[in-house]
Amino acid sequence: MARAWRTGHWAEARYLAGLYLRLLGAQARSQGAYRVSFALDALSAMLITATEFAAFALVLPRFGALTGQHGVVWTLGEISLLYGLAELAFVLMDLLFGGFDAPNLSQHVRGGSFSTFLLRPAPLVLQVFGSDFALRRLTRVLLAAGIVAYGVSQVNVDWTVGHALLLSGSVVGMIAFFGGLFVIGGTLTFWTVDSVEAMNVLTYGGRTLISYPMDIYGTFLRKTFTYVIPAAFLSYFPVLFVLGRPLPDGLPVAAAFLAPLVGPALLAAAFAFWRFGVRHYQGTGT
Repeated sequence: MARAWRTGHWAEARYLAGLYLRLLGAQARSQGAYRVSFALDALSAMLITATEFAAFALVLPRFGALTGQHGVVWTLGEISLLYGLAELAFVLMDLLFGGFDAPNLSQHVRGGSFSTFLLRPAPLVLQVFGSDFALRRLTRVLLAAGIVAYGVSQVNVDWTVGHALLLSGSVVGMIAFFGGLFVIGGTLTFWTVDSVEAMNVLTYGGRTLISYPMDIYGTFLRKTFTYVIPAAFLSYFPVLFVLGRPLPDGLPVAAAFLAPLVGPALLAAAFAFWRFGVRHYQGTGT
């Protein structure tokens, strides 16, 4: 009985994975139909990250370093590590969860195509995942990985497998965390139809905030994004641990290892809200 149960679930998982890959394949073929346009989109996407990183990478050396609260000094390499991890995680999340992004999902809700998703004999979540897979973001993934590599090469750390696993878990946690925010923002469009701009403060604003050391911000902002919105647990605390620095407010070292728990916890709550929204979805009349 148990073996038959495992076999059935394995077959279902293979079917869903194959269906997802087919949806992504359709997206890739449609985006590759106009190669010049695709190349320009990919280049412009990469320039977004390159320009933003260059803005402080060129200016910071003029000042030597960035000093946070209590005189903590951050070098360009250390900030690059923080920035690169946040950018890498966010772009990977955007690549995977783009279908849930409120501007994208609101178009389906507003145009009535979301109702078509509900009628198809395929899992709804899988269809939304496969509805937006922007390959142009891959250039940003490569650039972000390069920034992480630069940061790793510039910090004074004796790297171990444990450090690598910790930062990898940090990236996974950030993907799940911001993916959860995308799911929440997309679900809100069931009632608002249009995207809720306030969610951008938490998604794009939150990504920008954790790209830099949290101790450069005021006490209120830092504590808000530590104890109310636990963004500091995602990359700032893991990087502090890797650099051999104490965590703020006397927090235990174990807090640096919570990113793989914080992110999935928010994602699970977000999908619970998504299921609630789907049950109460009534369409737009279009």
